[in-house]
Amino acid sequence: MSPLPSSSAASAAEAALAAAPALATLPLPRRAALLHGLSQALGDHAVHLASVADEETRLGTQRLKGEIDRTRVQLEMFADVVEDGGFLDAVIDHADPAARPAPRPDLRRMLVPLGPVAVFSASNFPFAFSVLGGDTASALAAGCPVVVKAHEGHPHLSDLTARLAADVLPAGVLSVVHGREAGRALVTDPEIRAVGFTGSTAGGRALFDLAAARPDPIPFYGELGSLNPVVVTPAAHAARGADLAREFAASATLGQGQFCTKPGLLFLPDGNGLEDALREEFASRAPAPLLGEWIADAYRSTLTALAAHPAVRPLHHPPHPADPRHAAPALLATTADALRTSPALLEECFGPAALVVTYPTREDLLETLRALPGGLTATVQGEESEDEELFHALTAALRTGRLVWNGWPTGVAVTAAMHHGGPWPATTSPLHTSVGTRAITRWLRPIAYQNAPDAFLPPPLREGNPWGVPREVNLPGRLRGPRD
Repeated sequence: MSPLPSSSAASAAEAALAAAPALATLPLPRRAALLHGLSQALGDHAVHLASVADEETRLGTQRLKGEIDRTRVQLEMFADVVEDGGFLDAVIDHADPAARPAPRPDLRRMLVPLGPVAVFSASNFPFAFSVLGGDTASALAAGCPVVVKAHEGHPHLSDLTARLAADVLPAGVLSVVHGREAGRALVTDPEIRAVGFTGSTAGGRALFDLAAARPDPIPFYGELGSLNPVVVTPAAHAARGADLAREFAASATLGQGQFCTKPGLLFLPDGNGLEDALREEFASRAPAPLLGEWIADAYRSTLTALAAHPAVRPLHHPPHPADPRHAAPALLATTADALRTSPALLEECFGPAALVVTYPTREDLLETLRALPGGLTATVQGEESEDEELFHALTAALRTGRLVWNGWPTGVAVTAAMHHGGPWPATTSPLHTSVGTRAITRWLRPIAYQNAPDAFLPPPLREGNPWGVPREVNLPGRLRGPRD
């Protein structure tokens, strides 16, 4: 394993800039081989990596080994994307003197890498959203060198992962820096062309503003906060209310409620009779450690403020554990009317807590859902035989990136069709996803060549298509002149 020299944000950005041209022009099979090599390195050192990660995060080696596997799958998935070449979106329109309304020149368009990018690691996924996580994997697949700002919750793991990567990647392609000041410096460094961030709304907004305030503003792809509401329709409550109480508690407390897709709001019809079942489910889960004391402090502070609100009733709110890093699951209750009129109740409580919201009528439910901030997910628990019309009404009312029917939002599938994003404050850019193959588009920009000699063009746009990438050539439906 190669030693990893320490670097400042500026030197890491300069090294990334120097490495960018070679990475951008590397033939696709060789670029894909780098991603496969990173996956192999993680697999070869999985036991040691999981042990180091558990010392810092206390997430448990079984969970962490599963996350290593997910991270490897992401790297291999993007290697397949690179080998296919379709992500370049190559389009060719040959010159046409008969085109309407005017003769058309030869035009060839494709996507090219933005250049060096910065990635901020997340606390809750020390592999899948960290040094070699999805943001890094998709950026490398796009041909962009990456400077990672390591999360303070797992610094030793971050350095270990970077040392493994240094044995696979060319110099300058991946660097790691530490500290909040280094993170701010990255966002404002003139060599950085885009930023990926997963973290708190407050921290993300501050960095988003820095990116926008640069002399040359750059894209900031931030995943921030999300309440992830769950709506139980009257029909679903009547058919399987007890099961839903148990399943909701399991999802809301999974990973100690530290998933960005944790369902934080449970909408139930008035008179549901599920409070005792929900209370028992939450009470049956013992206190456990959170990722760090700073998260436990924020959890206690937010939960205390929510529980003190005059419109909130505690269903299960035990005393805080003596260990400052531990948290106990909690469940509070309020009404849809109170939620609409009390913005303080819409603050995300990151950790194993949730808020039950009762609604008297369909109209009251829809009005409340329209008042919610944007989110990563929204879930509808309904009955197919009765709720088709209501489902469409709920779809129109909810502002979300992923709508779940009769399932639970925790557990994000790594697949081409996944959209892990959503309207503010879920993300700063709702058009993009941070999970799945479409994540690669964040790090690319289009360029069109007009009448360029074939030898001057990048390989995907040359007439002979030496890289063999999928292309759209002379698409039908163009306005053309009269035919003979």
